[in-house]
Amino acid sequence: MTPVSSKLYKDDVSLLMVLIDTNPFFWNSSKSTLPFSKFLSHVLAFLNSILLLNQLNQVVVIATGYNSCDYIFDSASQNQNQRAERLLQNMEDFIDRDESLCLEDSVKGPGFSLLSGSLSMALCYIQKVFRSGPLHPQPRILCLHGSQDGPGQYVAVMNSIFSAQRSMVPIDSCVIGAQHSAFLQQASYITGGVYLKPQHLDGMLQCLLTVFATDLHSRSFLLLPKPPGVDFRASCFCHKRTIDMGYICSVCLSIFCEDQKKCSTCGSIFGQAQTQDTSMPDRKGKAP
Repeated sequence: MTPVSSKLYKDDVSLLMVLIDTNPFFWNSSKSTLPFSKFLSHVLAFLNSILLLNQLNQVVVIATGYNSCDYIFDSASQNQNQRAERLLQNMEDFIDRDESLCLEDSVKGPGFSLLSGSLSMALCYIQKVFRSGPLHPQPRILCLHGSQDGPGQYVAVMNSIFSAQRSMVPIDSCVIGAQHSAFLQQASYITGGVYLKPQHLDGMLQCLLTVFATDLHSRSFLLLPKPPGVDFRASCFCHKRTIDMGYICSVCLSIFCEDQKKCSTCGSIFGQAQTQDTSMPDRKGKAP
């Protein structure tokens, strides 16, 4: 009886790590067709539904800002009657701190959310759960992202994706911005998660409940949406822009959009290809 109950506990219980994009540059721009307050109401209803599906389910919320990211909610350490109030209060405090950092630094162009930092924090929390004991819930990550991809975070994001793949942690992605996210497309594809870009954000709660509320065991019986294509293009290390073709360092696999004499990552010198001298040597053993 013990092995059976252990298997049921592992399959039915979920640890949902929710990464919420709180970038003020995105929510205050015209690219956001959904007010942030209404978006939060959809997310709160979704989180309550996850906790109601199974009393052993756990939800952890990480806020992804422009300058920082932080844990703002953990259902395991919160009173059931004060969950919503505590989450909203922590969210408000985090946004105030992040916006104060934005005022100190001059921001030019679109602001990119710190996606790499929030993914790293989610994976660190999951590793802590893995080491807590043999019985633990099935972890998964849900990214509610709206900002554009930050090319400077390409290496850090890809390292997080491969770490999640190695730990068998799927990364689900719900893109609420105007454009698709190449980072999250690759994250969901590599880790076996679900990528979705809702066409109508007014039905955000319906998309969250019908697609992302199901546990990993139940997904094998459902027909979940699949993305029409995945953008596998990489970002160059020199100018941080997305490229179709480039130069790769044979030592550290760094990518450059232009020919370089020296790798800026590992310091390797790129030598020119040398042509072999096929001339016949003279009698003294020297080439003419």
